[in-house]
Amino acid sequence: MSKKSGISLQSYSPYSGIEEYCFIEGTSGTAYPGVRIENISFPLTIPAIQAAVCSCLANGDQPAILYQQKPESELLSYWVDQYSLAVKQEIPAFQNLYDPLLTSVADVAALLKKLAEKAIVPHSGFEVAALLETPAGFICGVNVEVSAWSLGLCAERVAISRAVAAGYTEFTSLHIYAPKGDFSSPCGACRQILTEWLPDKIVKLHHGDGSLSTHYTSHLLPYGFTSNSLKK
Repeated sequence: MSKKSGISLQSYSPYSGIEEYCFIEGTSGTAYPGVRIENISFPLTIPAIQAAVCSCLANGDQPAILYQQKPESELLSYWVDQYSLAVKQEIPAFQNLYDPLLTSVADVAALLKKLAEKAIVPHSGFEVAALLETPAGFICGVNVEVSAWSLGLCAERVAISRAVAAGYTEFTSLHIYAPKGDFSSPCGACRQILTEWLPDKIVKLHHGDGSLSTHYTSHLLPYGFTSNSLKK
C-alpha cells in the first residue's frame, strides 16, 4: 500500500502482484488518483492511467499532467499523446485531491438523471450514469468515450475505479441509468467485473421510461468466468 497526499492507494492486483498507481492533474488544478484494477478475465484489467484519465474527464475536467512512478502503465504513450500530458515522477502534496464520496443522496433517480448529462459520449451519444453504494456513501460514474473506443470506460467501471483508488472496496448495491436505453442494463464486460466486485449484490436498473427493476449480479451473469487455477 502506498500513501500520497492523505489518500490510500492500493492496487487490486491479486493475479499479477503488480502495484501501480498514478495521479492525473486536470486543468482545474484538481488531482485524480488512479490504481490498477485487475479482473479474473485479464483483458478487462483497468490500468492506473486509464482509471485516472477517465475519472478526470467524467468530472468535466481536462487532463493536463501525469504524475506516475514506476511501473509505467500499459499504453502510456497513447494517453500522453492524446491529451498532450506533461509527465512528472515526483508526486507532490496536492492541495485539491478529488474526493468521489457522496455521504448522502436524497433522491437517487434525480441524481442519476443529473449525472447522465455529464457523460462523455462523442461517438455514441448514449449517456449512462451509475451510483455505487458503499457503507460510507455513494460514488458516481458516467461513461467516458475516447478516440480509441476500447480504452473508454463504462459508467459502472468509472465508479468502481474511483472507489478503489479512494480506498473503498466494500460495495452494497449499484444503480444504473441510461436515459436513451429501451432497457438500462450493464454490458457484458461490466457484468464480469460486477461479478468480481459485487458478488450476489443488488443492481437496480433505472429505465428511460421511469420504471425500475432490481436484479442480483449472479442473475445478470449466471455463468461468469472463474477458475481455481488463477490464484489470488
